[in-house]
Amino acid sequence: MNEAIELPDFKVVEATEGPAAALAAAQEGGAILRAGGLVAFPTETVYGLGADATNAKAVATIFEIKGRPTFNPLIVHVKDEFQAAELAEFNDMAQKLAHAFWPGALTLVLKRKPDGPLALTATAGLDTVALRVPAHPIAQALLHEAGVPIAAPSANKSGYVSPTQAIHILMQFKDREGLNLIIDGGPCPIGLESTILDLTGDAPVLLRSGGIAVEDIEAVVGPVKTDDSGDVKAPGQLKSHYAPSIPLRINVKPEDRMKGESLITFGPDMPRRAAVNLSKTGDLKEAAANLFTMLRALDMPGIRGIAVVPIPNVGLGRAINDRLERASAPKDGENPGGPPKPHDPIGNIQI
Repeated sequence: MNEAIELPDFKVVEATEGPAAALAAAQEGGAILRAGGLVAFPTETVYGLGADATNAKAVATIFEIKGRPTFNPLIVHVKDEFQAAELAEFNDMAQKLAHAFWPGALTLVLKRKPDGPLALTATAGLDTVALRVPAHPIAQALLHEAGVPIAAPSANKSGYVSPTQAIHILMQFKDREGLNLIIDGGPCPIGLESTILDLTGDAPVLLRSGGIAVEDIEAVVGPVKTDDSGDVKAPGQLKSHYAPSIPLRINVKPEDRMKGESLITFGPDMPRRAAVNLSKTGDLKEAAANLFTMLRALDMPGIRGIAVVPIPNVGLGRAINDRLERASAPKDGENPGGPPKPHDPIGNIQI
């Protein structure tokens, strides 16, 4: 039953100053969620924008303030496998993957229990639901204090670069309307969204590369197929996504950087001029953690575009390349190879 509390218009609470601060933040956030409010909180992947997944009105507010298409389902965060099994049909493969990777950066798409408590807005009306058990201690504390599953996409405007620090959320939601609380838990350690697997068929299907490498998943359940249906079954499948407001080119050799572009490099022996390096040592884990922060840092007036050198397409490199490919895709109203539409510094198209 929702609590009769007055929702704050907007506030930020610091949760990095020890266990007591983290618990206090989680308790306040849990009360807000139960009362129908929205809470931005850290996970090990990126910051999420959370609402009570059983409250249709609260979930609708997520779509409203993000400008998110309503056909794009949300990930529902749960505290453990037992809560997940209350919401979805758990098969043998789901149990095996949950035991191997939960809590962690793996989202499983399963058949939704038709008599379950989830709001249909959270699943975009589909008969499936995307579930994840986050590993971040603040996210875990929030789930326990809220006592409800939390529907939470990334805490950014739809289509823009995902937030890996609380300041990124403040930059995105300048009017604060609809967002009641930000829990500042410091930088997200992984920095890329979760890997998403569809387990509703006979074999697992990769819907989105992410924080768990496909090679690690295949070591547990065998070969993983890739999705080529074109249907939106889970978050992060839109063609244009995770994008800065200025043009982005990928797989660019350093010598081919154009005038006015900033260059994102990877590995040793890369040029320093007009460049930032995702990982000077060639560490894909470090590169993943730095990707969204560096894209945001370069998305500013005076920079005409961003060019990115080739990234090895193995392990976490697959997820990095997936994000870069979607970030470089034409946005709505833009033609491939044509001039970009005017954008403001936080990625909102100005019509």
